[in-house]
Amino acid sequence: MEQSNFLKDPRIYISLLIVLILTVLLFPEEGKFKYSYQVGRPWVYETLLSPIDFPILKTEQELLQEKEEKASRVIPYFEYDNAVANVQVQKLRSLQSRDSVNDHLLYFIVESLYKMYSVGILPEMEEVPTSGTIVVQKDKRAQEIPVTEVFTPKKAEGYMKYYLSISFPDNNPDSLYAAYRIGDFIAPNLVYDQSRTDLFHKEAVDYISPTKGMVYAGQLIVSEGEIVTTEIEQMLDSFKKEYELSYGYAESPFGLRTGHFILCLLIVASLFAVIYFTRKEIIEHRKSLYFILTLYVLLCALTMLIHGFGMDNLYIVPYSVFAIYLMIFFKRRYVFPIYTVMLLSLLFQTDSGVELYMMNLTGGIIAIITFKYFNKGWAQFLNSVFIFVGMFLVYIGFLLSGDGTLSLFNTRDIFRIAVNSLLVVAAYPVAFIFERMFSLVSHFRLLDLSDTNNKLLRELSQKAPGTFQHSLQVANLAAEAAREIGADMILTRVGALYHDIGKMKNPQCFVENAPAGFNYHKGLSPEESAQQIIRHVDDGVEIARKHKLPEEVIDFIRTHHARSLTFYFYAQYCNAGGNPDNKEPFMYHGEYPRTKEQVIVLMADAVEAASRSLKDYTAESISNLVESIISKRLSDSQLVEADISIKEIEIVKRMFKERLEQVYHERIAYPTIK
Repeated sequence: MEQSNFLKDPRIYISLLIVLILTVLLFPEEGKFKYSYQVGRPWVYETLLSPIDFPILKTEQELLQEKEEKASRVIPYFEYDNAVANVQVQKLRSLQSRDSVNDHLLYFIVESLYKMYSVGILPEMEEVPTSGTIVVQKDKRAQEIPVTEVFTPKKAEGYMKYYLSISFPDNNPDSLYAAYRIGDFIAPNLVYDQSRTDLFHKEAVDYISPTKGMVYAGQLIVSEGEIVTTEIEQMLDSFKKEYELSYGYAESPFGLRTGHFILCLLIVASLFAVIYFTRKEIIEHRKSLYFILTLYVLLCALTMLIHGFGMDNLYIVPYSVFAIYLMIFFKRRYVFPIYTVMLLSLLFQTDSGVELYMMNLTGGIIAIITFKYFNKGWAQFLNSVFIFVGMFLVYIGFLLSGDGTLSLFNTRDIFRIAVNSLLVVAAYPVAFIFERMFSLVSHFRLLDLSDTNNKLLRELSQKAPGTFQHSLQVANLAAEAAREIGADMILTRVGALYHDIGKMKNPQCFVENAPAGFNYHKGLSPEESAQQIIRHVDDGVEIARKHKLPEEVIDFIRTHHARSLTFYFYAQYCNAGGNPDNKEPFMYHGEYPRTKEQVIVLMADAVEAASRSLKDYTAESISNLVESIISKRLSDSQLVEADISIKEIEIVKRMFKERLEQVYHERIAYPTIK
């Protein structure tokens, strides 16, 4: 497909428009705070007076400290039991009728018990504090009171003995207490409630006021040139929060949306431009373009979703995995610029966008570098370690660039970064869903296909062993050439291994598979022989589809002969008196190669096959062979649609010559023993 054709495809621009609309809708509907500030640096704007009333928000450290203080204070909850006093007094009165207790003494004991029970007697238990407060529910009303205002059994005993000594000075209080077994009538009437204690504690911890004062309209926040202190930063943060929640909307909503539209348009346009100038084949193969655009929309959506739960939670989002998704399907040199542009939305969609952008750009670069070496099994966790270290260093760098200290170091941020790094591994399997959705070919799928022990290649080696050996030689030639010019080496190798699988249907039709002395074409006309040879392309496509090979691999089958002639039978036909202009019966009806990889396989196939006919494997004969084969392809316009330069073709030719000279080097003739 020519460049001008695929750029005229309206589907490309429709997809870009859809992405633009979606990203604009995903943009946060809030005004962007127009001031930038850091603790320890001067205020570079004009003197700022508050235009509105707003509360001063507590810092995370203050809220955490207050929560920890409340969490450490557990206030026990007790329920007042009215029945205990009546039961114990009734037992005491029954003692009077049995033991003839002195009325005056009995009256004193009963009154004292009622007084203690009215205040409340605590049980002996670990949950009862010796100081502080407790909550007592009495008559459906809960009240927090000091623990010193109620009795414990031991305190009640002391109370009774003290007032016995005052009321009956002629008697020993301990003897009276023991004689009348007063301790038997002192029982706890405050019942501990564990469930309500837990609930009361949870409510106390959860309800913490987020504010600590007010700033009123017209009040000075910061003066021009003043150093931003922690207190000023707290006021600015509070003003910023209020502005974004309410005051920002009071401006022009239309202008806000227009600004968002312009920013999103620039990012989408930049993304398209980067793809076009790095590898325009991605645009030509629309599914690859759709995949990248889908990743970008997912990145924006994930950012907005997590942003809704708090800015700090964006540290958890594993943006680096998007770089890995790209690495699985595209070459490294294309991934970096695409990933860099995809992350640009972080600069505009979030606060602290520069910090987030740099952290995740660093994490992505590390992932791009290390993924090639650590992409299987437990080694994937090494990627996470490297990503964590890189992001951690950026985090520390931004902290130090603020006020030169680590006073704002937050262990929870480090925990979030660690989770981010681990999620890169956890999100990795999603790539295989993308592979199916967009019919892409991953690096790992190509590695599986390059294994000569897989079912299809084993079948080829059994049915057409000569073709299999030819394919191996072509694969070796092509892979080395691809490496030299920076093409996809693994894709080239796979394409070369499968380019001739159509020969399995009729292997003896091809000389490399025919037994010695057997001539399949004996008795056939040149036209019939040519058709038998040509059909291996269609047979190959059929076999490839039956075995569900990727379209990228099937393209090598279609293009490895392009629209060239079966010259051997065409020459026979002409020499027998046929019309030289009648080329159609002898011409392959495949497709012209478009990519570098397809061109390399086409040339390697022709060169390797022709090299077997050489009688003299000298450097000169090999060089002449390579030059003539490739010149023939160029003169026949077989590479008219190919994205390959003359310089790259020269490099490929040089590589072919070197490899063939190594394969067919001169060997020592072993002497015979006389």
